[in-house]
Amino acid sequence: MNALIKSATIVDSKSKFHNEMVDILIEKGRITQISNHISNLNNYQEIKLDNLHVSQGWFDSSVSFGEPGYEERETIANGLKTAGHSGFTAVALNANSNPVIDSYADITFVKSKAQDNAVSLYPIGALTQGSKGEDLAELFDMSNAGAVAFYDYQEPISNPNLMKIALQYASNFDGLVISFPQESKISGLGVVNEHINSTKLGLKGNPALAEELQVARDLFILEYTEGKVHIPTISTAKSVELIRAAKAKKLNVTCSVAIHNLVFTDDVLQEFDTNFKVLPPLRTQTDCEALIEGLKDGTIDMVTSDHNPIDIEAKKIEFDYAKYGTIGLESAFGVLQNIFTTKKTIHILTQGKSRFSISETTVNEGEIANITLFNPDITYEFNTSNISSRSKNSAFLGNALRGKPYGIVANNKIILNNG
Repeated sequence: MNALIKSATIVDSKSKFHNEMVDILIEKGRITQISNHISNLNNYQEIKLDNLHVSQGWFDSSVSFGEPGYEERETIANGLKTAGHSGFTAVALNANSNPVIDSYADITFVKSKAQDNAVSLYPIGALTQGSKGEDLAELFDMSNAGAVAFYDYQEPISNPNLMKIALQYASNFDGLVISFPQESKISGLGVVNEHINSTKLGLKGNPALAEELQVARDLFILEYTEGKVHIPTISTAKSVELIRAAKAKKLNVTCSVAIHNLVFTDDVLQEFDTNFKVLPPLRTQTDCEALIEGLKDGTIDMVTSDHNPIDIEAKKIEFDYAKYGTIGLESAFGVLQNIFTTKKTIHILTQGKSRFSISETTVNEGEIANITLFNPDITYEFNTSNISSRSKNSAFLGNALRGKPYGIVANNKIILNNG
């Protein structure tokens, strides 16, 4: 693949051309020249777009595509296409499928479905067999097959001894254990944040305590085992405090937050819109502010869309019975731009790769081209026409967003949005 990108502003603090408007020559998938002006002598494909900016390729640490088993929600092929159109060159795929991805063969299967794609797929294997929380899955075998971490998607490990053994075992091969932060006996049948709104709406509450107890427990176990853990999608102010203290003690812990937990509170539940039924639930404004502060000071390591396509039959029902989840790949950039500067947004979208053993490439001469193209300034209302996913269950429908991805150049391929 050969291409010439014209008049692009580079947003990459690790590039010698950071903040400069330049031309970028790509030959055979590698950046061969960056300069103020490059002539298209070989008649390569020319990419010239309005207010074009480029950065390192973006990464999402938590996406679900459904396949195998839930292809009506999303397929791997269309999920990766959606990720590319949304500006992501790499995604970590959850074991949120049927059957659950919990063996060497399963990891090999999902990797084969993503071969020769512009977007790189990094599978996360289930931590326990069938994600049932009873017996460890084939962690070492899955690691050899290419699993980058181990996680029972949105299923808490209720047995603390099992969590201890998982951390001890995985440390033998530098495996990353992911533990969902919820104490199920405390959360019970709660479907929304336990607070004033849950009482007003007559919906069962899932208290912040359920998350915080599990985070505290896992951090104690981590300290004992000296293992390596990632806590996904935290949602409370106290969780931020707990992880901040653990990092001060030099524990090997990272964490993420879902984008929707940064911007929405449980006040949006007044209309019982099931697109806002997510796990962990939407919390309070105090929690949102603490999460944003945690991102600013580095306590929270990465942001995820927690992209989870759900078919309409599982969403257009009573709130209590609707499935948890919202899609988020397509809206991620525009939402973050409403909160942070472009520089900070790009930093957020490009960090976290090393935690998942993914190599980082910068926008410099000689590097393999793994870049995202975007316009940071365009504003628009997000609607179904902006959704590439098979499922349309977005919490961000009708929201005003700032900034749009144009596409990506990665794996010796180009994906560009129309227009």
